[in-house]
Amino acid sequence: MVAGERFSRQSFLGEGAQAIIGNSIIGLCGQGGGGSHIAQQLAHVGFQHYRIFDGDVAEDSNLNRLVGATVEDCLMETRKTDIAERTIKRLQPDADVKVYSCRWQDHPEPLRGCDLIFGCVDGFGERRELEASARRYLIPLIDIGMDIHCVENEPPRMAGQIILSMPGGPCMFCLGFLNEQALAREGERYGDAGPRPQVVWPNGVLASTAVGIAVDLLTDWTRSLRSVVYLEYDGNRNTVKPHPRLQYIQVTACPHYPADQIGDPVYRRVA
Repeated sequence: MVAGERFSRQSFLGEGAQAIIGNSIIGLCGQGGGGSHIAQQLAHVGFQHYRIFDGDVAEDSNLNRLVGATVEDCLMETRKTDIAERTIKRLQPDADVKVYSCRWQDHPEPLRGCDLIFGCVDGFGERRELEASARRYLIPLIDIGMDIHCVENEPPRMAGQIILSMPGGPCMFCLGFLNEQALAREGERYGDAGPRPQVVWPNGVLASTAVGIAVDLLTDWTRSLRSVVYLEYDGNRNTVKPHPRLQYIQVTACPHYPADQIGDPVYRRVA
């Protein structure tokens, strides 16, 4: 880790906080938009250990939101994971950055040793799979996402979410974000303002909020992160606030991921 005054202005995080940050292993699933912001911000904060997944390469249509990407990256079809590694290494030259240019499902083992996972994936099915894996290995998961919807003659509505899924606590099904109806519609187009509409500023808001939650979770600097975190982002009003569903959720123990269903699944032969 770089010595000197680099992290002096975040000493308010508490004694030993920088060591916790430097020793934590972070999983990043998805580098298309919000994930690129998160990688950059984690490097600024001082995180040193990364496990990054994304199977795509940089394209011209990514340049409106992919932090760290250049025109040359698009011409060279640079892997998004390599862009993330480059961004991190320019801030943390000695960082332990392991990149996997594939879907995390194709090589899930590195995630199992993480202290925290950020989910920046598309669609409900992807979220369900990532949360199920995180729960099996008792790893906190922070999910972010945004979409844009059009309703008749009204302006497009930009909305997003930040959800902290803690082992044993309410999951995304408990919170009502995931449900069977949404999963059944997974084959439909995601949003109706163009294919996967994304722009840089909402991704930045969501990513910054997620990084703040992660730092608080790891260091406990506010001594206040004790309840469920489910935030809604309204891009039309530029607000981030607790989701209204939290008023009605009374789940104390998650019924979808029982506490005894952890580790690798055990398969038994049926006679």
